[in-house]
Amino acid sequence: MVRNRLQLELPGLVVDASDAARTGIRIRLEKIPVLERVVIAPIDCGGSAHDDAPIRSLEYAIVDVETTGGSWAYGHRITEIAAVRVRGDGTILDEYRSLVNPERPIPPYITALTNISWDMVRDAPRFADVAPDVARVLGGAVFVAHNASFDWRFVTAELQRAGVPMSGRTLCTVRMARKLVPELRSRSLDALIYFFNIPIEGRHRAYGDARATAHLFNLLLDRLDSLEVTRWHELQQLLARRARRRRRQANPHSIPEPGP
Repeated sequence: MVRNRLQLELPGLVVDASDAARTGIRIRLEKIPVLERVVIAPIDCGGSAHDDAPIRSLEYAIVDVETTGGSWAYGHRITEIAAVRVRGDGTILDEYRSLVNPERPIPPYITALTNISWDMVRDAPRFADVAPDVARVLGGAVFVAHNASFDWRFVTAELQRAGVPMSGRTLCTVRMARKLVPELRSRSLDALIYFFNIPIEGRHRAYGDARATAHLFNLLLDRLDSLEVTRWHELQQLLARRARRRRRQANPHSIPEPGP
């Protein structure tokens, strides 16, 4: 008598439907390999540095993100991230850039601005997948960006979804430029790039903007040196100082006295 033997194998599961299994199909569970989860420590963006630390002694992570919209609070997500880590003397220590699958549609007007389409990010890693690399570049460095609150809020929100809290120090090159570049009325990145003749390889793309902002940041540090602002707490005092408002005269032109 020929005994038929049929085995169906699935990962971690063996189904034996042979005649030897007299009482019917026999199922045997094998050891299933456990996927190791990468545990990322909380990110401290230079928060451990002393307030009296020399500005040039610190490390900085210049960050730029492209997103699906203007506010993380409305559920918008990151589509691209870039970070350039530098020393206070301008030396580049590390770089990271990646497209990111935002797990939501990209509006046409955003694609028109950034040239990032859904086809480009469909197979890109999700933010949780790039979080270890982001943490590597940001950890221990002061978080710097042009309009830093925008980038900080998006990055912290994405990291929070990935289970990684982030805290620490931030610097905004818009605020710095207001104090250090009085020659300009506009402190937009475009205006500053033009004024300082900063090369840029891709405007409104994360890596191009991050590299340009890193160049700008180094020029702003040079201007701090000329003002003899050399320590962290001195920089914070400068940024907190309110600009003096020009008082308007009630009668800017003299009024001739009436004749006799």
